[in-house]
Amino acid sequence: MNKLQVLLLIFVIGFVSVNGAQEKRKIQIEYAGKLTIDEENYPGAKVLTRDDKQQVHIIHGGSNMWCDKAIHYGEENFVEAYGNVSVKQGDTINMTSKYVEYSGITELAFASGDVVLTDPHSTISSDTLYFDRVKQQAFYRNGGKVVKDSSGTITSKIGRYYMDIKKYQFVNDVVLVNKESTINSDFFDFYSDSGFAYLFGPSTITTETSKTYCEKGFYDTKLEVGYALKNAKIDYDNRIVEGDSLFFDNNKSFASATNNIKVTDTLNNSIIKGHYAEVFKEKDSLFITKRALAITVQEKDSVFMHADKIMVTGKPDNRIINAYYNAKIFKSDITGKSDSIHANQKTGLTKLINIPRLSAGDKFSTARKPILWNFENQMTGDTIHLISNSKTEKIDSLLVFNHSFIISKDTLSDNGYNQIYGLRLVGLFNDENALREVNIIKNAESIFYARNEKQELIGIDKAKSGSIKILFAEGDIEEYSRFNQVDGDLIPESKYPKKDKFLKGFDWREDERPTSVEDLFSDDPPLELPVIKGLDDYIPSGEFFDEAMQERIKLAGKGEPHKNKAARNIPKKTENLLEFPNEFSHSKWLKNGINADISPMKTPNNDVSDLIKGTGTGDGHIFQIINKTYGTFKFSVWMKGKGKTRLRLQRADTNYAVYATLPITVTNEWKEYTLIGHKSNDGSKLRCLISDLQTDDSIYVWGAKLIEVLEE
Repeated sequence: MNKLQVLLLIFVIGFVSVNGAQEKRKIQIEYAGKLTIDEENYPGAKVLTRDDKQQVHIIHGGSNMWCDKAIHYGEENFVEAYGNVSVKQGDTINMTSKYVEYSGITELAFASGDVVLTDPHSTISSDTLYFDRVKQQAFYRNGGKVVKDSSGTITSKIGRYYMDIKKYQFVNDVVLVNKESTINSDFFDFYSDSGFAYLFGPSTITTETSKTYCEKGFYDTKLEVGYALKNAKIDYDNRIVEGDSLFFDNNKSFASATNNIKVTDTLNNSIIKGHYAEVFKEKDSLFITKRALAITVQEKDSVFMHADKIMVTGKPDNRIINAYYNAKIFKSDITGKSDSIHANQKTGLTKLINIPRLSAGDKFSTARKPILWNFENQMTGDTIHLISNSKTEKIDSLLVFNHSFIISKDTLSDNGYNQIYGLRLVGLFNDENALREVNIIKNAESIFYARNEKQELIGIDKAKSGSIKILFAEGDIEEYSRFNQVDGDLIPESKYPKKDKFLKGFDWREDERPTSVEDLFSDDPPLELPVIKGLDDYIPSGEFFDEAMQERIKLAGKGEPHKNKAARNIPKKTENLLEFPNEFSHSKWLKNGINADISPMKTPNNDVSDLIKGTGTGDGHIFQIINKTYGTFKFSVWMKGKGKTRLRLQRADTNYAVYATLPITVTNEWKEYTLIGHKSNDGSKLRCLISDLQTDDSIYVWGAKLIEVLEE
């Protein structure tokens, strides 16, 4: 073979190879019952129809399509399919609809009319659906439904399915319904294989026994467990649990909460606070620790109870609170302290108890007895019972068991104390919750500073008797009576031995008395809260109709966009009317009373943001003026930081009439804020503002967008 023959052979092989590659990209008609040419209605196309034997069969790149009628534009490599359309890709993807149009160049299919796309584990249905074979993604934008075997049914305004990673991304009015729960969210990412759901924006998970709210969360739809972050709360019938981070298991009706916890008992009008909690709904139990605080409203007053740990058990009509270790109680008219406190909300009984501990040398449990203060009186004993009327919520009576000791300071002497000691104490309260009557029963001893009507000190009265009855008025001893007195003397203070001024066991503990709610925590160690990592902020996905797809569509038009059938059902790209939407320091953004600079803070898509701050010359604002005189507009900006601001759509002349405004309190997480307003044809231009910035406002901004909302 000579050189010329070799070159000719190479040329022929190359020509065949190129043609072969092109042929592979061409849409092939595998079967048609009838072929018609109709240049008047379908110029440049072949009209293919089925026969009684089978439908029209079309093949392209490993995908098969069947329909009753097809319009095939061979030169443009484009086909329209009508009637009972069925598309099959491999052994996994099937789609049915009333109509499909498909470009062999873009490999993008548009389907409409009762569209149903199925894979082995889920089914998507919508009135219109886009299917990109290059990216292996399906997309709907006018409402759709996904049925996922065991995970339930999901509906949303916008939906996208990433087939390679089995991920669904839903936006706007998202609702998931299954046998166990209903989930509502704004942004919802769902993984088909695992059943994992990620929620962003205001979201709720509702079951028969609970309702969970968060603005960022995770839920395992198979195991029915998850966690909620950002303004998170769980409503268990009459009990609402709030915290920075909530874990929940709907199988067990269990929830645990971490950091800044608040549990509200709506039936019993009580609140429990702390920084770690566990709630078992079916067991009617709540455990809380780390600065645990129980608050119960009583007589339009509040009773505060604090301890290392607090346990609340019992049905709503019979709640029992147990506070363990270094327990304290505070109310405006009565305070107390003991090793542990037991409170029964049904019976109105509160017990102050010391529980012996195993550790040696624990002075609090062995030596420091339970103590109660009421106005000027200090009461101690081995155990103290405080009894309230559960209906009127007034304190009714007081019982002190073993080593009962009541002390009140004599207000007119420097170091004098009225003291009563006995085996048991019974006290009665008046309508103002002040101790009115005290009875010391058995082995009573007393020391009183006796005064005349002019409140002059007569002497110090010390005696022993079988029992003593005392009446109090405004905190002072009004009257006392001794029964079965053994001995007693009234001795002038000058002759009274100093060593006998205190009964055995005297222990004045005024320095321990809580005088405020904050005092309840005075003995607690420094609080160190764990850092909650949680979920990343919501990251907007790239556009389905991205630049790469636009290039494919442009290629299909061959330089003649008006004849590009592949672009017919592609939504027009929305134009951002703002210039420099990510560069707020640019001069195009007009500024008054603010500074704007580039910052190191990363945006949700890992870009660079700008930082705007008020400079103190009034309500600072930054804005652009748009050459639009009327229409409906949507203005959106991504923000995070601290402070308050507003988005405004405003008339751009000296009138400054406001068409729409959105007040915003920014948080430390990226969030897109959106304002929609209508501008009448009033002859002025439009300006859009970020306004009302003060000197203490410091806000990161990114991704400003102003689009005109067109009527479809």
